Amino acid sequence: MFHFLFLQSSGLWNLLQSTLAPHLPVDRMRWIDLLLRTVRLAMEVFSRLLFGLMYRGDPHTPLPPITNLILLESATSLATKIRTKKLTSEEVVKSFIARIKEINPILNCVVDTRFDEALEEARAADTLIRSGTEDVETLTTTKPFLGVPFSTKDCFAVKGLRQTAGLWIRRDFKPDEDADVVRLMREAGAIPLCVTNVSELCMWWESANTIYGRTNNPYKTCCIVGGSSGGEGCLQSACGIPFGIGSDIGGSIRMPSFFNGIFGHKPTYGIVSNQGQEPVATGEACEFLVTGPMCKYAQDLLPMYQVLSACNTHLLKLDSKVDVRKLRYFYVEDDGGSPLITPVSSDLRDAQRKVVLHLEKGYGIKAKKITLKKLKAALPMYFAKLGSVEEAHTFCQELTLKKGNLNVWTEMAKWCLRCSHNTLPGLLLGMIEKLNNASKKSESFPKLLTMCDDLRKEIKELLGEDGVLLFPSHPTTAPYHSQPLLRPFNFVYTAVVNITLFPSTQCPLGLASDGLPLGIQVVANHHHDHLSLAVASELEKAFGGWVCPSEVP
Repeated sequence: MFHFLFLQSSGLWNLLQSTLAPHLPVDRMRWIDLLLRTVRLAMEVFSRLLFGLMYRGDPHTPLPPITNLILLESATSLATKIRTKKLTSEEVVKSFIARIKEINPILNCVVDTRFDEALEEARAADTLIRSGTEDVETLTTTKPFLGVPFSTKDCFAVKGLRQTAGLWIRRDFKPDEDADVVRLMREAGAIPLCVTNVSELCMWWESANTIYGRTNNPYKTCCIVGGSSGGEGCLQSACGIPFGIGSDIGGSIRMPSFFNGIFGHKPTYGIVSNQGQEPVATGEACEFLVTGPMCKYAQDLLPMYQVLSACNTHLLKLDSKVDVRKLRYFYVEDDGGSPLITPVSSDLRDAQRKVVLHLEKGYGIKAKKITLKKLKAALPMYFAKLGSVEEAHTFCQELTLKKGNLNVWTEMAKWCLRCSHNTLPGLLLGMIEKLNNASKKSESFPKLLTMCDDLRKEIKELLGEDGVLLFPSHPTTAPYHSQPLLRPFNFVYTAVVNITLFPSTQCPLGLASDGLPLGIQVVANHHHDHLSLAVASELEKAFGGWVCPSEVP
């Protein structure tokens, strides 16, 4: 949900293409392409030198070891043990409260809590189970997560907790009712425990804001957790909660899941309600914005998704059994070489090859490498697609709660003096906001919209009823804090899936040579979420899934 920044900065790319491409010969455009690559490479070299010096010695604050094995259980397993009286909900909730108190001073991922209320609800769940008024089978059907705590990012309304969306002037706002997805989880018996950190107005891919500060990666605290569901991914990876809810308009579920080594599912558009989150998506952006599950274990994805999609489950095939040996597999190694995107790292390429090799050796399946030529234009397509959405308010108006226009020049001066309540990415957005209007008038704008629709049709026809696409989650493992400012467009590997509206499951694949999580996206056809979820379970079996960042004695 960091779309506002790139919605407006699309002017930089589209304006360049529209003003130069029609008037310059091919060889001159090649020189421009080379120039852009050179600038990107120079920024990459500078970035590595700068942040390498800033974080020399690879500083990391290790997390406390896991001494309570309840923390390592899946949400599904905990629910079963609570229903069958092997555990009580109260002891489960107390275990996660204790873990949050241990890790939050190090990670800064939890921003508001309801510990006392959650314990009361846990005791009520235990009383219901002990009463025997509903048998285990009935509870399994009607309240599949009875007594299990969950969390959600600080953009969803949880009654009684602050809902700031990382915006300073919302710092004291508390909603009167739950968001739809929180309500559905409550109805399934789950207990909201806390809300987690996000970026300012959920519009950037590092979770940091001027209310709560920034969140640290559990594997390397000098690295980012992603955004905007970064606090959510971090808390789950660090064993602070069994599972939780994220939202995604350009990768805000999948990038944090990738950077924190967990599973995250971006549903088919229109399946899960977005009602009750901030900021509000309008117009066609409602299709790009989706809400979905995040968790450490693949087995929790499907049952949680069934709860969240309750009103639209009939549009899916979640109850269908999937034989992963009978699926068709395709893979794309990169975006085709966009001049502004960091090349996919060797560790991530190797991880994808291992997946392809596993399919071939384990099941005799030959995954087909494909080339989607339009992917090279994924960045301008994303900009154009979101730029086509008529926003009710500008970003500068959103920063004032729609009560005026923020003077970004004054705020930038205040930011330089460390007096502003806004973040640097937010202020940079305000400065380039007008460029988006220029890009809408360009000749390339409608062509990019058509190209995006053509790419969607191409992938849809390719996948059919039984195909999945293996696709990089990101070009690199988790960057250092603030490093995304020098790699601003690397989000495109997740964003292109949003504008083509396909479901996608981020799957962890162990750790890279730098000790940070590896992963891959599994993309399926519209309303075929069950296929990517099934492949996620297979990859977890083959590659081990989530790796605990703490020592387990």
